[in-house]
Amino acid sequence: QVQLVESGGGSVQAGGSLRLSCAASGYTYSSNYMGCMGWFRQVPGKEREGVARINSDRSPAYADSVKGRFTISKDNAKNTLYLQMDSLKPEDTAMYYCAATPHLVYCSGGYWRAATGFAYWGQGTQVTVSS
Repeated sequence: QVQLVESGGGSVQAGGSLRLSCAASGYTYSSNYMGCMGWFRQVPGKEREGVARINSDRSPAYADSVKGRFTISKDNAKNTLYLQMDSLKPEDTAMYYCAATPHLVYCSGGYWRAATGFAYWGQGTQVTVSS
């Protein structure tokens, strides 16, 4: 059974940095089994939104709100997905989730930005940015 476990959340002041990690386990396919992996966030009362995603070729994409400040990467040898978050703003405060799917199609803009089509989700890690 596929499991995703996030870590690295916490509380920081505006302008600070955090690095989120997502350790994946439970599948024995090739390291590119997951065609698309991503980071998503949600605040109470709002829809979950895509923050960044990376496909099996390591091609990244970002939400406009985080472009230039966040960097998504993955280490296939460790089955771990990362999100480096710099220049954090109070509006970045949210619960952050990693998610994955074997299907590359869900890396297309219309899907990942709306957090659609991802079969596997982590439990989330809270990020709080104070002004």
